[in-house]
Amino acid sequence: MNKAPLYSRSTRRPLPPAAGAPPDAAAGRSPRPGAAQAASAPAQQVLSAAPPGRWARLTQRHAAPLWATAGAALALSVVLGVGSLQPGPRVITQDDIDRAVRTSLEKEPLPSQAAKAYETVARSVVRVVGLMDEKDDGEDRPERRAMDRSLGTGVVIIDNGTILTNLHVVWGSKKIRVRFHDGTDSEAVLVGTQPENDLAVLRALKPPAELEAATMRSTGDLFPGDHVIAVGHPFGIGPSVSYGVVSGLKREFRSPEGERTLSNLIQFDAAANPGNSGGPLVTMDGNVVGIVTAILNPSEQRTFVGIGFAVPIESAANAAGLPPF
Repeated sequence: MNKAPLYSRSTRRPLPPAAGAPPDAAAGRSPRPGAAQAASAPAQQVLSAAPPGRWARLTQRHAAPLWATAGAALALSVVLGVGSLQPGPRVITQDDIDRAVRTSLEKEPLPSQAAKAYETVARSVVRVVGLMDEKDDGEDRPERRAMDRSLGTGVVIIDNGTILTNLHVVWGSKKIRVRFHDGTDSEAVLVGTQPENDLAVLRALKPPAELEAATMRSTGDLFPGDHVIAVGHPFGIGPSVSYGVVSGLKREFRSPEGERTLSNLIQFDAAANPGNSGGPLVTMDGNVVGIVTAILNPSEQRTFVGIGFAVPIESAANAAGLPPF
């Protein structure tokens, strides 16, 4: 029986023997008795004694498998060699993270906390004008004297047009006009007061269809040093934003005329001037914690000297008939 080729499992028939091959091998017969001695020789001797023509035929016959095997071996050696030369994965340190954050912020700076707080509450802030003349239509005219109007700010707390402001902003007015964030003007009526806290509740007669109410937050977790913004229309300029901190809690304020004393107030140092009255005092998460109501004026110049006061929103909510926190 013929044996399978030594270097391949191919089932193709072997090529005819080359010239000079032993007759026994050509006929497929068993080797002559003298061939056993040659078979017992070391493999190296047998291979070296093989005729050159036989190696050529073997190489030609099995060229594809041999080249494939050699190529695979070469590729494996290259991969192993390159892998051994490359260093291991680099450990990321805190300095790397800090450097990446700084680079990102330099390319695209984040908005400040105050800017985000204002963006949250801006659509709820309104301009409030108390008109002392029934014939005054509320239009802005340069020739109109400031004493003919009381200018202040308010904040929407219910999206049906319910607005919180200071009582002194609208007290004695013949008519009340409000201007919303989108520019809509409307007449408003007084629907509630809380004189002990200088608070008034207004209702706009024609509020915008898309009206956003501010979110109110308890002052129970408010502390001195917390950052706040005051939003309003100081001297009619606005809406304007000022930034500061809570300076103290449970303060008292007596009006310059001594007519009333307000207690349990939030003291803050965000700039506030005439026209800020009734505007919201807002935390950095955009929530209203107070209604700006007064500033301290030792010089009686009606300008800000660093001390403002706001009524806590708990009292303001009660004035509007809303449940306490």
